[in-house]
Amino acid sequence: MENKSTKRILLSCAVLLVIACICLGILMITGAGVTLLWPLQPGQPEVLPTPIRETQPPENGDLPQPSDDLPDELADALFEIEHQVIALRGLTMNSPVVRTLISTQELEQIVTEDFFAEYSDEDARQDVVVLSLLGLLPDGFALKSFYQGLYSEQIAGFYDDELEEIYVVQGEGFGGNEKRTYAHEFTHVLQDQAYDLSDGIGLNDDACERDSEKCAAVQALIEGDATKTEILWFQTNATLRDFEDIREFYADFSSPILDAAPPYMAEDLVFPYVKGLAFVEHLYDQQGYQAVDRAYQDPPVSTEQILHPEKYPEDVPIAVALPDLEPVLGSGWSLVDQNVMGEWYTFLILNKGYEASSRLDEDMALAAAEGWGGDGYAFYQHESSGQALFVMDAVWDTAGDAAEFASAFDAYATLRWGDPVEGTAGNTTWEGAASTALMRHDGDRTLWLVATHPDLIPLVLDQFE
Repeated sequence: MENKSTKRILLSCAVLLVIACICLGILMITGAGVTLLWPLQPGQPEVLPTPIRETQPPENGDLPQPSDDLPDELADALFEIEHQVIALRGLTMNSPVVRTLISTQELEQIVTEDFFAEYSDEDARQDVVVLSLLGLLPDGFALKSFYQGLYSEQIAGFYDDELEEIYVVQGEGFGGNEKRTYAHEFTHVLQDQAYDLSDGIGLNDDACERDSEKCAAVQALIEGDATKTEILWFQTNATLRDFEDIREFYADFSSPILDAAPPYMAEDLVFPYVKGLAFVEHLYDQQGYQAVDRAYQDPPVSTEQILHPEKYPEDVPIAVALPDLEPVLGSGWSLVDQNVMGEWYTFLILNKGYEASSRLDEDMALAAAEGWGGDGYAFYQHESSGQALFVMDAVWDTAGDAAEFASAFDAYATLRWGDPVEGTAGNTTWEGAASTALMRHDGDRTLWLVATHPDLIPLVLDQFE
C-alpha cells in the first residue's frame, strides 16, 4: 500500500524503472532449448539467438536525429538498436530523444536529488506507520534511505518523458547489459510518442493519486510491453559477445539491498515487469502487437486484470464508497490516505508480512485474494497521540469468495495476533500488544478494521452498518 504512495512520487518524476536482475532473468532463447536464468548456471551451452524479425527496419534517414553529444561509434550502436526495436515493436518515432549514459555514482545522485526530492522524512514516517499497522514493516523502519539505496542498486536505466531523455547506467563499456537496457528504454520512447504515457493513458501523479490500483495496472502494461520487446530484441539481435557480457556481469553481480528488502517490497518492485510481461504475452499470443496496441486504447484498470488477463477488459472493479470517519473519531483526527487496495496488495498483506510467523501459505493467500471484486480503504491518524486506524471495506465476486477470504483472514489474523478474543454477529476480534483487528463477513462483503487502540474499533464500527 505504501509502495503506491512511493510510486506516485517516482511517477511525478516521469520515471520508468528497469530492474536489471529481473529483466535479464527472463531473456529466453527460442528454438535453442535454453532459458537464461538469473544467476546463470555454469556450463550452459553458448547459443546464438534465433532471428524472428517481424518487419523490415526503416531506412537510416527515417528516424529523427537526437541532439546528444556521444562518440560516433556509440551513437551508431544506439541508432542501430533504435531501428531494430522499431522493426520489432511496429511503432514509429516522431520526434528526437536525447540519449545519456550515466555512471552508478551519477545515478545515486539522481535518485537522491530527483526521484525522492519531494518525498519528505515526514512522508516516509507516515508510510511506515501505515505499513507497520498492516504488518508489512517494523516500527521505525528507515524507509526513505532504504528506498534510495534500493533504487540506486537496481535501476539499469530509465526514460524521462518530460525531458524526452533516455538514461542508461553504463559499466566499463556498452555491452550486452547496456544494449538490452537501451532496447527496453527506447520502447518507452515509442510508447510515449504513440500514446502519451502521462496524459494519454494516465501515468501521472494526479491520476495515480485518484486511483492507485489503476495506476499499478497501467504501469504493468507499459513495463510488460517494454520487457516483451526487450526479450524479442535480445532473441533477434544479441551477439555471442552480448551473451558473454551478461555472463560476466552476473559473475560479479550482487544485490545486498534487494536481498535485505522486506518481502512485500521486493515482490511489489518486480510486479510490473513479471506480471506485466505475462499480461502482455497473453495479448501477444492472440494477435501479436496489434492486441497489445489495442490495450493502450482501453488500458487495464486493476491488478486483478493483470493477474488474470482473461478477465480483461470486461471484469472491472466495483466502486466502494467509505463513510467519513473524522466526525466520529473527533478532534485531532484526520484522513491521511484513501484509495483502492486491489487483489495484488491484498495478497501481499496476507503472504508477504515482515514477520515470517504471520505469513499465510502463498497458495492460500493467492486463492483468498483471487475473488476480489472491489474495495475502498482509508487510513486515519491522530495528530498529537499518533494513534492510527485502518479500514478496508471489500466486495467479492461471490458470497463464496467472500467466505474464502474471511476464512483465510482468520488464519492470518490468528498467526499475527493470536487466538480471537470474541466473535459475535459475524464479527471476529483479535487483540495484540500494539494493535487490535476486527473482521466482519456478511454475504459478499468483508470489513477489516485495525487500530492501535481497541476502543477505536467499536467507535467506528456502526458507521459501516
